[in-house]
Amino acid sequence: MNATVSRFVILSPIGSFDADILCAVEKMVVRGLGLPCRIQTLFDDIDFAWDARRGQFHSTAILEKLAEQAPPDTLRVLALTTRDLFIPILTHVYGEAQLGGISCIVSTCRLDDGISAACQRRRYLARIVKESAHELGHTFNLRHCKDNQCLMHYCRSISDVDHKQGRLCRYCNVMFGDGLKAWVFARCLRPSV
Repeated sequence: MNATVSRFVILSPIGSFDADILCAVEKMVVRGLGLPCRIQTLFDDIDFAWDARRGQFHSTAILEKLAEQAPPDTLRVLALTTRDLFIPILTHVYGEAQLGGISCIVSTCRLDDGISAACQRRRYLARIVKESAHELGHTFNLRHCKDNQCLMHYCRSISDVDHKQGRLCRYCNVMFGDGLKAWVFARCLRPSV
């Protein structure tokens, strides 16, 4: 879709990631969502988001810094971290996004629960890809979906992540297209005054 007018989803690893993880997420963005993608580290240190009482990193603070650090040609920023994330009302989150905003983040910290990463690498990669697509969907104003197989379904447990299919339901797919069109119109096709 050329309508994104040379804007990219920036896949921003925070820390070190195996190439197959970055490749799987990049493939989902390009082939699954039809968006251009570029891997670019925006920052490596998230100690500013550390909460000593919780022993976790506050994901909302990271989202704000990602948005601030986004290059001018950014469509969205999708960050990956191995660190454990939280928001104050939940014990942990697999990820968080700015609803209708520019940035989202996914933590791989708990996505290997119940599996041996060496023996079930495909399952682990699928979880990371599903949660990455889910958080990117939120940046295009997609809300949680009642269809428990849709990528936008809210996950209370890792089994919910496994149950989701690797695609948006028909309704969410239409809403994603509408969100992308609205962004293009607002940012790129609006007549100059």
